[in-house]
Amino acid sequence: MGLGWFLASFFLFATSSFAEAEEGLDHSALHMTLHHVRGHGSPLTSQSPPSISELLSRDQARVKHLNFRLTNKSEHLFGPKSISTPVNPGESISSGNYYVEIGLGTPPSDYPVLVDTGSTISWLQCKPCEVSCHDQVVPFFDPSTSSTYKTLLCTTPECNSLDNRACTTSDECLYKVTYGDKSFTSGYLSQDSLTLTQSETLPSFVFGCGQDNEGLFGKSAGLFGLDRNKLSMFSQLSSKYGNAFSYCLPTAHGGTGGSLSIGRDSLMGFSYEFTPMLTDSQGGGFYFLSLSAIAVAGRTLGVGEAEYQVPTIIDSGTVITRLPTSVYAALRDEFTKIMSSKHETAPPSALFDTCYTGSLKEMSDVPQVRMAFQGEADLTLPPQNILYDVAEEGITCLAFAGNSDLGDIAIIGNHQHQTYSVAYDVANSRIGFAPGGCN
Repeated sequence: MGLGWFLASFFLFATSSFAEAEEGLDHSALHMTLHHVRGHGSPLTSQSPPSISELLSRDQARVKHLNFRLTNKSEHLFGPKSISTPVNPGESISSGNYYVEIGLGTPPSDYPVLVDTGSTISWLQCKPCEVSCHDQVVPFFDPSTSSTYKTLLCTTPECNSLDNRACTTSDECLYKVTYGDKSFTSGYLSQDSLTLTQSETLPSFVFGCGQDNEGLFGKSAGLFGLDRNKLSMFSQLSSKYGNAFSYCLPTAHGGTGGSLSIGRDSLMGFSYEFTPMLTDSQGGGFYFLSLSAIAVAGRTLGVGEAEYQVPTIIDSGTVITRLPTSVYAALRDEFTKIMSSKHETAPPSALFDTCYTGSLKEMSDVPQVRMAFQGEADLTLPPQNILYDVAEEGITCLAFAGNSDLGDIAIIGNHQHQTYSVAYDVANSRIGFAPGGCN
């Protein structure tokens, strides 16, 4: 039977546990530049970029997908040294918002790939694209030109770690991943040399060599995962550099200085305030934390402590923060009391129900919003992290939303932690925040 039949016949969701090997770690950090896909000069920006309503619709699709995954609802799913790499904000698709440049193969060729804390398997579009590949800004990866490329068999531990797997008639392992907006990728589980800087390589990097890749991936060459499951890029690099990483997400509009650092030493250089990194039986490799309070203009919202107690993740691939319904209502009401006396209100727009006439630059005296987490950590948000400029409509909106269901999770989205340095100290089960991370 052909590959197309196999790719259409199985589902994938990897939930392998993460383990760290302390011995043999390289005691420096791997640093990469991180970019936003809609940032200035980004090659991944479409000539016809999606509207704000389209971007937010995709964001909502991702949130719905995460709710189903993490609350055990009945959705059928498809199936210490640190290294730093610059991070770029990507297009607001439901599978990633930021990208880095990586090299793959021997000799290596360079590819822009989305990175996402909510994804596990890393994948790249590969020749001969036996079913379908989307357009990308560089040529597709050609396995035949790499002297170190190989496909993995179904008998390998990497293939067996997948919850659901399929095998070709020659026993090659096939993967498939579906994202929140029903974009998907499928192909051969493979191995090759990964190059992240001129001096840093991972000789046996496991990734998906995509032969059927369809959906909202923009012009990227693929997607690399940063969650805690063992097949993610982060987990594979942690065995060499240490079980931690940090990033600063630049803004989409003129933002610079984004970075992704992997390894134990990635936690150095900033005075982080930490909150415990929690675990959840349904959580797979996601990063959970506990939101304990929100204050507007120094006034704590009048909701009980129990109202915050829903499973909460921090997620680089979700744009807008989602809060428990009662918490969001209290935030909106308190914020509106102050803003409506200074600025003309505007009709709701797409996801947003609290909007004002004018651009963000025209908004003066925006009340400060502070999100406090268990322990000492907090996000004290400046106006650009509180409001979302809907330029095409000439309005600016409160960049938060409520859960659609009381049983849903809460999500700390990337708009709220852009320009902060965020540390994921997995070895010590804690998440840290420090302002001014992209300077």
